[in-house]
Amino acid sequence: MWKDWLRPFVRPLPQWSTVAVMSPQSVVRAVMRWHNAAADATRDHTVASLKPLVIASSIDGGTRPVLEYRDDVTNDVIGTLQLQRREVLAVEGTTVVLYDVIAGGHRCLHWPHRATNAWLQNRLMRKHPSGQHALMTPQAVQQLMIAYLCPRPVVLVSVATTDHANIFPMDLIGPLERSGWFTLGLRSTNVSADVMRASRRVALSQLPASMKAAAYAMSQHHRQSLEDWSALPFLVRPSPTLGIPAVADALRVDELEIADCREIGSHLFFLCRLTQGDQQRHDAQLHHTAGFHQAYRRRRGTALAEL
Repeated sequence: MWKDWLRPFVRPLPQWSTVAVMSPQSVVRAVMRWHNAAADATRDHTVASLKPLVIASSIDGGTRPVLEYRDDVTNDVIGTLQLQRREVLAVEGTTVVLYDVIAGGHRCLHWPHRATNAWLQNRLMRKHPSGQHALMTPQAVQQLMIAYLCPRPVVLVSVATTDHANIFPMDLIGPLERSGWFTLGLRSTNVSADVMRASRRVALSQLPASMKAAAYAMSQHHRQSLEDWSALPFLVRPSPTLGIPAVADALRVDELEIADCREIGSHLFFLCRLTQGDQQRHDAQLHHTAGFHQAYRRRRGTALAEL
């Protein structure tokens, strides 16, 4: 019994939980607040860059707004990000505001477990940096986890030209509802980055939760292009109008036209138009959320289906 009590203070929670959620997610609501104003940002904020950690929105919340994350059932605030306006992008008659994340905190864990867990996670990150988050400070990763209180869908992005083919997973994606843009935040070192800038079109496969292993296996294609579509561990089919190979068993395939691309620190930030969608079926989709968010929901008996 005493070991169960002690465990949270000697072993950190996982940073991320892979979960099955219907899309668009409705378990957490995001609200941007500034002065005496507020706006629903659930479908109007995305991560544009990891280093520095930058949030994009078509909501202009002034110079220093706060992004609140609220449990959709209890309406309790479970996390906040303090933002500072970095830049306003003007694209085709619309504006997109970029915000630096300057601070953040969550209430998913009780004190002192909240502080202890963060310390243990930060120590582990310093000792064993891994993946794309290795370029971030532990503090910035903690802030990123707060941004993932709204579960983020995982998609496979397909790129196809006469001399380049690729497919790779992304979760730094999402709509900016008020402006009508769909955004992608892609590491600038991705092997397909220049091709995407030149071709200005991609296809997104929205994945069922059952395709977790296949999606993760495609991570290698951030560094190396694809040689043969037929060698993939799943079948592909042409996207509706552009004919870009996409996942045959995808819940939905969307075609995007890239209208603008900006370099923001470690990432390229693409502003895209959704030009065509092909819905196959409705089912739970592969998502990422913060590990402490799943712990919060588990404690209340509302845990998301974990994969």
